[in-house]
Amino acid sequence: MFGLAREVAAALGEPLKTPALDYTETKVEKEGFNVTVEAQDLCPRYIAHYVYDVKLGQSPAWMRRRLALVGNNSISNIVDITNYIMRELGQPLHAFDCDYLEGNAINVRRAAEGEKIVTLDEKEFTLNPNNLVICDGKKPVALAGIMGGLNSEIRDTTTEVMFEAAKFARDNIRRSSRALGQGSDASQRYSKGVDEYTTEMAMKRVLHLVEELGVGKISKTHKNVNTGNSLEPTTFKTSVKKVNAVLGITVPNEDILRILTGLNFQPEINGDELTMHFPAYREDMEDYPDVAEEVIRMYGYDHITSTFMPSAKVTIGGSNLRQRTILKVKRTLCSVGAFEGIHYSFFSPSDLDEMGFAEDAPERRAIRIMNPINEDLSLMRTTLAPQMIHAMGRNQKRGIFEGRIFEIGNAFIPKSLPLTEYPEERETLCIGAFGKEESFFTLKGMAEAVADVLNITFNYEKAEKPFLHPYQTAAIFCEGEEIGYLGKVKYEIMKEEAMREDAYVLEISMKALEKWYGKAKVFEPLPKFPEEKRDLALVMDKDITCGQVEGCIREACAYVKDVSLFDVYEGRQIAADKKSMAFTVLFTPKEEAFKADTVDGYVKKVLKQLNKTYGIELRS
Repeated sequence: MFGLAREVAAALGEPLKTPALDYTETKVEKEGFNVTVEAQDLCPRYIAHYVYDVKLGQSPAWMRRRLALVGNNSISNIVDITNYIMRELGQPLHAFDCDYLEGNAINVRRAAEGEKIVTLDEKEFTLNPNNLVICDGKKPVALAGIMGGLNSEIRDTTTEVMFEAAKFARDNIRRSSRALGQGSDASQRYSKGVDEYTTEMAMKRVLHLVEELGVGKISKTHKNVNTGNSLEPTTFKTSVKKVNAVLGITVPNEDILRILTGLNFQPEINGDELTMHFPAYREDMEDYPDVAEEVIRMYGYDHITSTFMPSAKVTIGGSNLRQRTILKVKRTLCSVGAFEGIHYSFFSPSDLDEMGFAEDAPERRAIRIMNPINEDLSLMRTTLAPQMIHAMGRNQKRGIFEGRIFEIGNAFIPKSLPLTEYPEERETLCIGAFGKEESFFTLKGMAEAVADVLNITFNYEKAEKPFLHPYQTAAIFCEGEEIGYLGKVKYEIMKEEAMREDAYVLEISMKALEKWYGKAKVFEPLPKFPEEKRDLALVMDKDITCGQVEGCIREACAYVKDVSLFDVYEGRQIAADKKSMAFTVLFTPKEEAFKADTVDGYVKKVLKQLNKTYGIELRS
């Protein structure tokens, strides 16, 4: 909040009100108390101050209200003060109950291999020398920059407190937090970087609030272990010409002085020389490009006029074949009411269990990430289906009960585990559809739309997937090669995801379809002679599919242009193990018109082939 106040004051040219930092120390000391920092490369400044005669209780209403407005629950006055200052100044703080600090000391060091600690949220962690810990005279009492230990937390019986304010190396806190899978508001702040000036300021602010709220008495025991970094402003000189050269425009000197004065840089301009004094809390200021950035963000980017660089040339760009094809597929799916989704390239081990994959299933051969954000994002995905199912579940939980979603992204298929070379990044299309109006054939229609835009033909065969309905699942083939699947999500998984409407999912390997990218449509002239249609009602075994019949009809006669199913019947008029499927077959002449009995001959040829291949009979 104070950082925002600095920005607003600079933008409006108004004076900045600094939080009160004054406090009064008593003559009381904590005898023999000592602070040591063994890992000064990871902790360049550590400040500790002893507060006694602590009166634990509820914080005042104004503090509780402000904490609630930024998402913090009130706990107790001591803990609330530390949370309040973290929000106010951006400096994480910690309070130790002195009754549980053994050895009358604090030591900041790297953890020993296999050393353990239980944090405030009652989780136990096994540490290594990459982790920084705060210890008392005997044991770790906090994971530095992440979370305090359960063995030194503030309790109802607390009467003595040791306040901590420190600067920790941002990269170490970030790596430790990820490696341990343990995050907190403090670790997020430290991961972004905290400056030593604010560390000093925050400790003074803590002690001021302790005194203001009557929480305790402030002793004269104050320990400040540091590497000697100065907290005074750093003098820096550059030229106005250099600053303007970065921006490509000329900013008037009076505006430069106004802006840098508002940012507390104490600027002076003598001729072309620009002298400034960077405050210690601006550790990011290093050279004149940083100064140029500060000037232009206050002066206004709208003052910059776009121009070509002297050596620039106009070039004609363009998308390659893959990019154009993917864009066509996306536009086609959008045209049928689907929205594009983008999911993480990671998933959870629990996703593989929920989907019911066997232990030896190829989907389980996933690459484990060395430093995952958390366990739910610890594996590189080998299939896009789990995240699509989660997305459909999330929508339904939020009151959206119908929709179509698609994603084109990579599945990561390792060539060996552990990795010895880069995995295959298999570009994959995944489509999800859910709602009362959706069905298996919705997804099949979307697959056909994709095939149409690529000028290819898909065939479908019955298949099984552990996460799909056993009677509503099909494998997708293109010229005999299996390239994907589609089907209805199992009831058990829909229940697990709290879905109220049926859900369907499809996956197609775009990598497998690459060989057909750019396939051109071939123009066929309209037939010169009349076409003929015949309706055939066929009786067959129940396990024969529509696709098999269609394929057989097309192969049997070169004059068959189209085959379409218009009726399916099962009942008393045919055998119990049989079904009837009725097709309209369109015959198209080529060189000459059909004679009266020509089409009948073609029909006989088709029926003969059907009987020979599948034992299919014409229904009487």
